[in-house]
Amino acid sequence: MNRRSFLLSGVAAVVAIGGYGAWTRLNGGNAPALGSTLIEPSAAHAQTTEGQVDTSRVTEMVINPDAEVTLMEFASFTCPHCANFHATVWPQLKAEYIDTGLVKFVYREVYFDAYGLWAALVARCGGEMRYFGIVDMLYDEQREWAQGDDPNVVADNLRRIGRRAGMTDDQLSECLTDRDLATAMMQVYQEGMTEYEVTGTPSFVIDGTTYSNMSMDEFRAILDPLLNRG
Repeated sequence: MNRRSFLLSGVAAVVAIGGYGAWTRLNGGNAPALGSTLIEPSAAHAQTTEGQVDTSRVTEMVINPDAEVTLMEFASFTCPHCANFHATVWPQLKAEYIDTGLVKFVYREVYFDAYGLWAALVARCGGEMRYFGIVDMLYDEQREWAQGDDPNVVADNLRRIGRRAGMTDDQLSECLTDRDLATAMMQVYQEGMTEYEVTGTPSFVIDGTTYSNMSMDEFRAILDPLLNRG
């Protein structure tokens, strides 16, 4: 999936920044029932371009922070290839290298569309302790929650996942309408894509080198020499 430029063009930019007022105008009033409008796309784009966004609230989601070898994943919650990776390769990768404490794992969210941003807001709403559990739910159930053209339905689907993870409707509404956090997340996303030259998802950065989607054998071939296991 190579859609890096898609996010900041046309309707995608309107939605992904949280421009629910713009969604209302474009869709005859059928904006997601998420409360107040987040932020206008032009203002958010100007903020991120000029570097005026406080990104201190965007927590880096990490497992094994003290491990010497770092594996960073760039993925979108609405990317089918990412869901396939998490269903097929991720369980074994996690069992061999992450659950054993050998590798530091960092998950970086990519926002190709509004639904992916909303999903990330819900995942982060649960805090660091619940984050990766919600990530698993989002990928396992991607075909159920992300389908359809009605943003209200998708928003309700995401709320249901949030409730199952232990959050209240009030908590979820507050998270989904947090315009400052959404804009900061966009800033971090854009900086990360540029810094690591990520052009599609899923992508992986292993000790500073960027790779496209890989099989389990390919991960072993890269990780084992770094861990002196080769």
